[in-house]
Amino acid sequence: MQNLLEKINQRILSLDIPAKPVELYAPSVYTLALGGKRMRPMLTLLGYSLYKKDFEKALNAAVAVEVFHNFTLLHDDIMDKAPLRRGKPTVWKKWGSNTAILSGDAMLIMAYDLLSDFEPDVLKKIFPVFNKTAIQVCEGQQLDMDFEKKETVFIPDYLNMIELKTGVLLGMALQLGAMIAGAKEKEALHLYEFGKNTGVAFQLQDDILDVFGSSEKFGKQVGGDIISNKKTFLLLKAFELADKKTSAKLKSFLTEKNKKHKVAGVKEIYNQLNVKEIAEKEMQKFYKKALSSIDKVNVDKKKKKILTDFAEQLMQRQN
Repeated sequence: MQNLLEKINQRILSLDIPAKPVELYAPSVYTLALGGKRMRPMLTLLGYSLYKKDFEKALNAAVAVEVFHNFTLLHDDIMDKAPLRRGKPTVWKKWGSNTAILSGDAMLIMAYDLLSDFEPDVLKKIFPVFNKTAIQVCEGQQLDMDFEKKETVFIPDYLNMIELKTGVLLGMALQLGAMIAGAKEKEALHLYEFGKNTGVAFQLQDDILDVFGSSEKFGKQVGGDIISNKKTFLLLKAFELADKKTSAKLKSFLTEKNKKHKVAGVKEIYNQLNVKEIAEKEMQKFYKKALSSIDKVNVDKKKKKILTDFAEQLMQRQN
């Protein structure tokens, strides 16, 4: 696993990103240097490694997935007005929104350039899969923004949104690696389902850590979702469970201008209604669903264990 991570980081460092114009390319270098878990490119290499040993052949695809993911983060952070990413100032906060938009656009083109390195027969298979996922991620982000304007959002709609925004990219990362290795379509789809459901579970965990985590370990502004009135699983479940009095109190806190009081007040209601525990159960439900898909993949159990161990690590982030 460490070997795969080092190879990914080396390939990212070797990307031929121009030095000028500085404000176009410096944010891309800055974003990719922030690191992170690199879970998406890791999944691409693990998907490949289930079927073949020479994982270097899938490196460009793995890095393409990571560059694409970081492109979405640049734009998402502008929309969410997020001040921190991986414990550092976000690109829009450091360089401004216009620069972040344009740098993100450049990163998207970099991702496609990395994919174009494959042979035509491979490219013909992987390009539609990559494109479909890219559109779905955009759909997920749009739904997320739409929810901000809606007074009522139902939990199944929210789960569909995070599947599109987060789950499908993890699923595609695994599927891509398997396809490049020549896996059968059915096998690659089982891996996609594993990654997708792990992604939904991961996002539910993100919702929990946003409220109950620590800024140092989480790498983001704790309580950011509450401050921006984001309709997360926790908030939707709280409104679903609250009686009239508690619901009115929760709505009142959402209009509170003092950020510290707002976060503390909403968190207190979450604790009263045990929404953290309910969210954790929902998270485990999707993770179990993911494990049932990996069981259907017909490869050596030792190889699958590397993949499930990696997923288990993702699900055990400290708060």
